[in-house]
Amino acid sequence: MSNIATLERPATRAPHLRAVPPLVEPAPAVAADLPATRSPRGFALYVGLDEIKAAEAGVSLPLLVDALRRTLAELAPGAETHATVALAPHGSGGRDLDVVRLALQEPGAIARTKAAEEEEQDEDYGVTVDISRKRVLIDGDSAAFTYKEFELLQYLVLREGRTIERTELVGALWQSPDDETPGERTIDVHVRRLRAKLGRYEDIVRTVRGVGYRFDRHADVVIRYGHGTPSPDRF
Repeated sequence: MSNIATLERPATRAPHLRAVPPLVEPAPAVAADLPATRSPRGFALYVGLDEIKAAEAGVSLPLLVDALRRTLAELAPGAETHATVALAPHGSGGRDLDVVRLALQEPGAIARTKAAEEEEQDEDYGVTVDISRKRVLIDGDSAAFTYKEFELLQYLVLREGRTIERTELVGALWQSPDDETPGERTIDVHVRRLRAKLGRYEDIVRTVRGVGYRFDRHADVVIRYGHGTPSPDRF
């Protein structure tokens, strides 16, 4: 996926693009918080578009490159340009833009890919509680937890180190009018079923005699909260 090829200027004349005047006063060229010893020297614009989608739009990748170069030459005649096309194996999945960024070795894309691979390796052993996807993996395999069993485990996990009384569990997890509110001792039955599905990791849910249950930090447990950090290169 890391191969790149230089785009040739097409023989067909590209449609001439003209810059649209900004509606507001543009921001200063140099951000105030940049170190004094560094200054911007250019920018990279990643375009996610395969040949089929370009053809459907009535253009081609070389045609787009040529049009953009003409516009840049009009706006900034002294600017230098270099265009490459990102190559990927036929049938490879993922968004076009993500494929381009990874193929061209964009640091942010590489870091996210590495983090995802490390997460997958972590999931091969122990218990993974994936909060964002509402699932539990045990030694890499998806566990058949019911909705209530997952909610019970999640409630304990998110309150790590605190003993949760049975009355609190009932009040927090059986709020819907359609739910049959269990007695405090019925919670013990739900916990036993939860532990049975955790198998050899059942001890991650601890019993505090006479009070309730607690989840303590455990070497065999990984908590996934999902990814929501925006890319730092977004304007």
